[in-house]
Amino acid sequence: GQGTLCLVLGAMYATGLTLTGLNFAILIGFFAGVISFIPYVGSLTGLVLAIGVAFVQFWPDWTMVALVACVFFVGQFIEGNILQPRLVGKSVGLHPVWLMFALFAFGALFGFVGLLIAVPASAAIAVLVRFAIARYLESPLYKGHATGPVPPLPADRGGGQSKRG
Repeated sequence: GQGTLCLVLGAMYATGLTLTGLNFAILIGFFAGVISFIPYVGSLTGLVLAIGVAFVQFWPDWTMVALVACVFFVGQFIEGNILQPRLVGKSVGLHPVWLMFALFAFGALFGFVGLLIAVPASAAIAVLVRFAIARYLESPLYKGHATGPVPPLPADRGGGQSKRG
């Protein structure tokens, strides 16, 4: 899933940068996509490289420099909200909402390192939860079978009502 995401991002960045007319667009775009397996590092590295080349190539024209930066901002938005939940979440068997929650929770708890371990850790937790649910559904407790002899109920003394008037 993550490999597919990197390839899609690389193609998307390369296409966007090529449409802006940036020199070395394909090289910068695919390089940014390939190293996108580390969250934010790929897009930030690509952004810095592309902005540097854009300054040299389009110097007095700030709109072209802004357009080059916009390619990476749009790419980050599409990655975080569309591609990551669908591609990575589907490959590890997590619903996109749970994947987004895992990224948010691990990022809030552990910062940048949390973002790196969020997907593998949440996938491992999901496997353990699925195993526990499967074991519970096969257990006698769920099926309603007693595991041993059932002790008799205590004898009813007095029919449950008081004999006082």
